[in-house]
Formats: sequence, C-alpha cells, structure tokens
Amino acid sequence: MRTTTLCYIHAGGRTLLLHRTKKRADPNAGKWIGIGGGVEPGETVEECLLREVREETGLTLTEYVARGLVHFRSDSAPDEDMYLFTATGFTGEMTVCDEGELRWIPDEDVPDMPTWEGDRVFLGMLEEGEKWFEVTLRYEGGKAGRSNPELTLR
Repeated sequence: MRTTTLCYIHAGGRTLLLHRTKKRADPNAGKWIGIGGGVEPGETVEECLLREVREETGLTLTEYVARGLVHFRSDSAPDEDMYLFTATGFTGEMTVCDEGELRWIPDEDVPDMPTWEGDRVFLGMLEEGEKWFEVTLRYEGGKAGRSNPELTLR
C-alpha cells in the first residue's frame, strides 16, 4: 500500500493547484490537483508534506493543518492512503514545477477544474468546513464509485 500527502494551499481567496502536464506516464495527466506526493522510507507524513510542497513549489509551509485521511481502493491500481492538508501560511518564492504548471485559482473556480471524480468528494468536505474526516473512495474501471463513499467524521 502506498502512503501519500496532498495539500491545498490558500491565499487571498485563491488556491494553488498543479496542472499535471509534464510527467511521462502520469496517472494524473491533465488533472488539476493539490500539491503532494509519496511518503519516502523513514519519513513521517508531516516531513513528506513539507518536502513535497518545497520540491514542487519552492514554498516553505508555516501554517498548515491535517484535515483528513482518504483511502483510495481500486480494481486497477494499488491501494493508497492519502493524508489531506490545507495550508494558509508559507514563505519563499514560487518556482517552476517539473510535474506541470502551478497556478493560483480563485477558490470559487476550484470545484469546476478538471480533476478526479473522487477528489470532488473531499473538496466538498473541505469547503463545508469539516475539521477532520476519513473517507474511502472506490474506483472501478478508472471511475470513482459514486454509491455511498464510506465516511467517518470526527
């Protein structure tokens, strides 16, 4: 099972998204997603979050909060547990990302950006202000199962 992080960075009514356009054989190709990646051996989830944000954006997070745990289950890809964060504080200058184009998107436009169906589930939960949640998203044939995602709210 793979463990990953994903962070939505907010500033001035906008959210920083990554349009995945540069990596070869990228399962996220063409999607607009938050910033994140895989936890490396010996690394904590928080260390992964900070490293991935720094590597992909050049920014150093100063204010961030864990918001949820998303379990991805699929019939065509390895299982993944993703720790979801939001951030409102950072320092540094944004750099060019080797995985795609970074762009500040107005918050109200984020739900309409092309992304995974399942991402819309947790984006909605973030927008509703859930403090912490746990959700299981099942993908069959490359599409998110829309029937009753398993939710645990605390």
